[in-house]
Amino acid sequence: MSTLVVCIDRDETVAALTDELPVVGERAVRSLVTNVGLEDPESSRVNCLLEGLRLAGELRESGEDPVVAVVSGVDESVDADRDLARQLEGVLADHAIESAVVVTDSTTEERVVHVVESRVRVDGVSRVVVRQARDLESTYYLLKQFLADEDLRQTVLVPIGVALLAIPAFVLFARSLRNAVAAVAAITGLFVLYKGLGVDDALGALTGVRDGLYTGRLSVVTGVIAAGLALVGLVAGAISATPLAGEASGLVTVMAFLFHSVPWLTTAALTASAGRVADERVHSGRVGNAALNLPFVLVAVGLVVRGFGAYFLERAGVIDSLRMPATSLGIVSVRGFTIGGDARLAAFVVTGVLVSVLGVAIAMRLGTSAADERPESAD
Repeated sequence: MSTLVVCIDRDETVAALTDELPVVGERAVRSLVTNVGLEDPESSRVNCLLEGLRLAGELRESGEDPVVAVVSGVDESVDADRDLARQLEGVLADHAIESAVVVTDSTTEERVVHVVESRVRVDGVSRVVVRQARDLESTYYLLKQFLADEDLRQTVLVPIGVALLAIPAFVLFARSLRNAVAAVAAITGLFVLYKGLGVDDALGALTGVRDGLYTGRLSVVTGVIAAGLALVGLVAGAISATPLAGEASGLVTVMAFLFHSVPWLTTAALTASAGRVADERVHSGRVGNAALNLPFVLVAVGLVVRGFGAYFLERAGVIDSLRMPATSLGIVSVRGFTIGGDARLAAFVVTGVLVSVLGVAIAMRLGTSAADERPESAD
């Protein structure tokens, strides 16, 4: 006994391309798929036929002996249904069929499933919905898929239902439709902001902080310190840039903010990265190249940004040139000198590049690459 996988075509798509109906056999159906696709590449009938072949393959893998067939009507009348019935009876007469699985791609074909049921037991109906379909009839099935997704239901339908229930409740208590609508709009706006700004993700991150405290991760402490240093840097930059807001240009004001805040921000980033390096060393016994190179990159970026900030501020007359005092070490003495804007910028940029190169060298020598961190496969 076999299972019949029957694809129903009621709008004459298949009948117009072949003179022999029904089309029986996987080889014949595969050839029909090509013909239908070449005739109308946008036709959903192609997907219907492919679904029939896929189901036949699944049945064969489960140990059954499936028979694939395509029945097609010549129009959308009662005669077409009778023609489909005659084709189906011919397939049942030529093969020992115990049950059937019906494959359709629209509600039109589903109306004639009873024709199949009246002649053989139907174990299932597979409804093919093309993802790119633009017809309205697919909307119903897409809505069914949407309603079957629990996360989407809770995210979309629950707020809508609460809002609809809240309107009459507010009307009863506030005795004003305007106040009720305003209250519902405010609550809905808060929910949208809650999801849009990712507040739920931020709250979820607090769980990671709590786990870090329980497991003794140093990065939690250094993260708090880094946040405090960053806040100090932002305040210091704002205090320094505020007096220039009404007197100097916008570029000078921004550079003043960066010049005074970058040392604090760089120190904050270094503190946070140091905690990460320490955690990697303690928990895994090794430090990756990226984590080891990050502090040097931060220092290099901080030097370059501060150098450009000093250059623009000196040009604007906000700060003076860098003066090096006279020093003496035993018999060696150095007279005091002044470093101008161009020389200062060059010194900061060159120092930043050297620090970056030094970081790469140290990371390559002492760090661990991603390839080294992968566990070796067992032979």
